[in-house]
Amino acid sequence: MNLGYFHYPLPANEPVLSYAPGSAERATLKKTLAELKKKEIDIPMYIGGRAVKTGKRIAIRPPHETSHVLGYFHAGDDKHVQQAIDAALKAREAWANMPWEDRAHIFLKAADLIATKYRSFMNGTTMLGQSKNAYQAEIDSACELIDFLRYNVHFLSEIYRQQPVSSPGIHNRTEWRPLEGFVLAITPFNFTAIGGNLPASAAMCGNVVVWKPANTQVYSAQMFMRILKEAGLPDGVINLVYVSGPVLGKACFTHPDFAGVHFTGSTGVFNQMWETIGKNIAKYKTYPRIVGETGGKDFVLVHKSADVDAAVTALARGAFEFQGQKCSAASRAYIPSNLANAIKTKLAAVLKTMKMGTVEDFGNFINAVIDEKSFDKIAAYIDAAKKDRKATIIAGGNYDKSEGYFIEPTVIEAKDPRYVTMCEEIFGPVLTLYVYDADNYEKALELVDTTSPYALTGAVLAQDRDAITLATQKLRNAAGNFYINDKPTGAVVGQQPFGGARASGTNDKAGSMINLYRWLSARTVKETFNPPTDYKYPFLAPGE
Repeated sequence: MNLGYFHYPLPANEPVLSYAPGSAERATLKKTLAELKKKEIDIPMYIGGRAVKTGKRIAIRPPHETSHVLGYFHAGDDKHVQQAIDAALKAREAWANMPWEDRAHIFLKAADLIATKYRSFMNGTTMLGQSKNAYQAEIDSACELIDFLRYNVHFLSEIYRQQPVSSPGIHNRTEWRPLEGFVLAITPFNFTAIGGNLPASAAMCGNVVVWKPANTQVYSAQMFMRILKEAGLPDGVINLVYVSGPVLGKACFTHPDFAGVHFTGSTGVFNQMWETIGKNIAKYKTYPRIVGETGGKDFVLVHKSADVDAAVTALARGAFEFQGQKCSAASRAYIPSNLANAIKTKLAAVLKTMKMGTVEDFGNFINAVIDEKSFDKIAAYIDAAKKDRKATIIAGGNYDKSEGYFIEPTVIEAKDPRYVTMCEEIFGPVLTLYVYDADNYEKALELVDTTSPYALTGAVLAQDRDAITLATQKLRNAAGNFYINDKPTGAVVGQQPFGGARASGTNDKAGSMINLYRWLSARTVKETFNPPTDYKYPFLAPGE
């Protein structure tokens, strides 16, 4: 900004490609998938621009084809975390002082590389590594990640333009500084876009970052890191390490230059992190920023006036896209007695049409859950429901891990509105329904609001406007993203800023200016052109 004020206008959301039969993108993606499967890659950590290999190699296998090895990543230890911190701090001054337009163009170039040259590779690594079908990968690892990069450049340029007023003889300005220290980004397996955005948004604001992805997301994370390097990201700005959580926490949360954490993951882990940071608060140079998006027990409330087909589609898509492994996935539903039979019958019929299998067969709507630990946890909930008189499985209920971690889309009807699967986060393809008295809508609203400690997403379906208005009011604090006559998933950057409160996180809204403010520290500068030369004010003069 030394030679001009550079403005980055509001971008358009990246168009979602269809991958329909005969389309060019379908042929390209299938070719890329075959190419990726032919080669076992050796994945290093990236510390200070160096590719670091430790020899401790961990295999990466597709969740839907566990006999196949995609490659290996090199696991690190505490010394690698310390090296990443040192590299970040070494890069900090030059990165913070880089002109904004140069910083911005690195991320805009990365967005264009994903949109063009690397689109099929971002989608392909996500499909194979995380078992997403082509469409789910497209809206995540291509479109949402591109949108995060482009929109955040626009949002940050708007923040930089926000300046205070000045008075005669005085000029005031605000500098939007990066935080003093390094930011830790801890990212989940389920969204490649989140994996990219958590480190990139902090870095875009001038911060330096230590990034730890989930082990089950390393395959696509390293692809994004390679793209950032090709886009011109300086060495040490983002350092990618593969270490255990305790090793990471011990090194980062005791370091005096720890300045913040950008986290998506479980509520329990976030609570432990917050407690550790609090205990170590005297060690830090500044109060760290703690930003987290955590668990969810997302609801769909159907009113007696709702359209049955709309309700069934919202439940089928909301609960079972990406095997229910979205933070926002519909997990509990409240169905009115007047529509219950129709909804249950149609939903069961819809689920029978959903094909399940590998991601390479584009006819499969359902793929595998992420790993064996998750598979076993979900299967245990299903087995318990089969034996419990308070629950009935009305669709699905089968599972098999002989070739991959496959679990059928499963619908449980609970006789008790506080049955365990109505309350606890499962993070898999399991939806629990409770049928309520259609004439007691307000009681259903109370159940929705009080059953779960989470408050991430939720939806109400109704054609009665009074019912919509009442739900909007009564459920004001029950969901950070609230949907009317739609599924509770599919937030789009710039359109539905994403995040929840209560046990679902700090609600700092990824995909908006709100999140970026958390990675900035404002300095106000007042310059007086004609400074006073006498301490005396006029009121001190003698006389009446």
